[in-house]
Amino acid sequence: MSGCWAILWWFSSLTLVYHSGCYLIDTIAANSFGHLYNYINASTLDQDYCEKKLKLTTLDEWKLSTEVFTATLPIDHIQENYVREVQECIFSVGYPTPFKSRVLLVAVSEEVLEKILDLDMSASSSDDFLQLVSGTKIIFGSLPLTHRYGGHQFGSWAGQLGDGRAHLIGVYTNRFGSRWELQLKGSGKTPYSRRGDGRAVLRSSIREFLGSEAMHYLGIPTSRAASLVVSDDNIWRDQFYNGNIKKERGAIVLRVAKSWFRIGSLEILAQSGELDLLRMLLDMVIKEHFPKININDSNKYLAFFSQVVSETAHLIGLWMSVGFAHGVCNTDNFSLLSITIDYGPFGFMDSYNPDFVPNTSDDEGRYKIGNQANVGMFNLNKLLKALNPLFSPRQKQLASQILEEYPQQYYKGFVELFKTKLGLLGENEDDDYLIAFLLKLMEDTRADFTMTFRQLSEISEDKLKDLNIPKEFWALQDIAKHKNFSTWIAMYLLRLKGNVGDSDSERRKRMSSVNPRYVLRNWMAESAVQKAEINDFSEVRFLQRVLQHPFLVQTLAERAGYAQHPPAWAEDVKVSCSS
Repeated sequence: MSGCWAILWWFSSLTLVYHSGCYLIDTIAANSFGHLYNYINASTLDQDYCEKKLKLTTLDEWKLSTEVFTATLPIDHIQENYVREVQECIFSVGYPTPFKSRVLLVAVSEEVLEKILDLDMSASSSDDFLQLVSGTKIIFGSLPLTHRYGGHQFGSWAGQLGDGRAHLIGVYTNRFGSRWELQLKGSGKTPYSRRGDGRAVLRSSIREFLGSEAMHYLGIPTSRAASLVVSDDNIWRDQFYNGNIKKERGAIVLRVAKSWFRIGSLEILAQSGELDLLRMLLDMVIKEHFPKININDSNKYLAFFSQVVSETAHLIGLWMSVGFAHGVCNTDNFSLLSITIDYGPFGFMDSYNPDFVPNTSDDEGRYKIGNQANVGMFNLNKLLKALNPLFSPRQKQLASQILEEYPQQYYKGFVELFKTKLGLLGENEDDDYLIAFLLKLMEDTRADFTMTFRQLSEISEDKLKDLNIPKEFWALQDIAKHKNFSTWIAMYLLRLKGNVGDSDSERRKRMSSVNPRYVLRNWMAESAVQKAEINDFSEVRFLQRVLQHPFLVQTLAERAGYAQHPPAWAEDVKVSCSS
């Protein structure tokens, strides 16, 4: 295998539960008051009413603020928007640049709007909403910011990078008390744009919107996408860096995350010797996002590093379990909260291939899927170097030991994830070999990664035992051509007998809940992009719906071929960093 790896108020006998401004009548108590229960059904009508009341239909009462940053962290004293080296701050003030032409709302995530941002879906049809998500409107009371960070890109220190085309337009605290940072991507120039125009094009924005939402529904920690808009502004791009510059359309994604801080956020401060600011930022990150760490503990930074190491190992294991390759695993693209961020030339693997590289700009294959765990180690080492100035000699030693445990943490997590994919219960010392054996067969036969595991989830043990693979199990038919397939099947069936108290139907049900039938394959995204280029956004919206239920068989998705052999032209799809 590749890589290392209510307030309660009692009045008489009636219980009223207060929740965010709405009283919900307790169902049991209401049953003793028949006339009242007939008036309000507590379990349905009242709850639905409360939910609707909590979701805003306009932006009039909706609040954003960046005070959590501006009140505690130094802000760039230069307010003008021009490209420069920025010093002694975490953020620069920066306003989005509105598009000059008409703007069209292409897609909206209902779940993000209603479950995270407390906005009723109807709010997305307002002009205020369109102005907000396209960078024209700034919510009163919020100061838009652009983040200063650095990073190692393709193994080398790249110096100051930062939000070159993104604006943090505010932080929203929802009805559950959960805080989310809202960021526009593709919203114009900032002090960190370097030679760029601060824009994002439609094709990459579609991929970001669909990719982040798809990963969420697969159960992978990720940023979310709230909306996607496209303009008629002309954006010029050399997509494959071959001198073929062409005109494209500008687009903006409103994306949300608990935090946009990344390893590069700390690296730039350590590299610049801004250690007081490094401590200040770390303390904020720990206080806001690592509640289990005592901010007064002398080993807090060590505990922080340990948690990031563990969670990074887990995240990359999850990527591998669904065949996801990020494409640009630079330190500036690795979240301190270990969530997937910065979707660029990513890809879900079709045929299993440890050397799969989704990014055509990655000539050396540094970020091939089989190397992601090693790159994780590299990035964590850079994080350690950024933290070292804050460590005592003993803490440095302990931090190094923590990092040395990363390969084993990754490998253990990888094995557990793939055991789950194969429906294996309990412990068996040969499980890692069984997994490696299967992956080798898949590699040799170029078997489809997603559908091999999915079809193992659907086929009965009897058919496997008889090596009777019906034609609808096309991925298994491909791998069955291997001379050692029968040997692996015998081992697998013997191992399944070790699942105490299990049944074949339970195994299939369990496996089908973790092995997706649909992922955002590059050819699917490309098909949606091609239609969108001629103002047909139907496939973008269709894919969005399908990818919300990746584990369920969907008739329309089947008709679209989303669970069939990729079309022949799929191998010609190319994705680059140019976006």
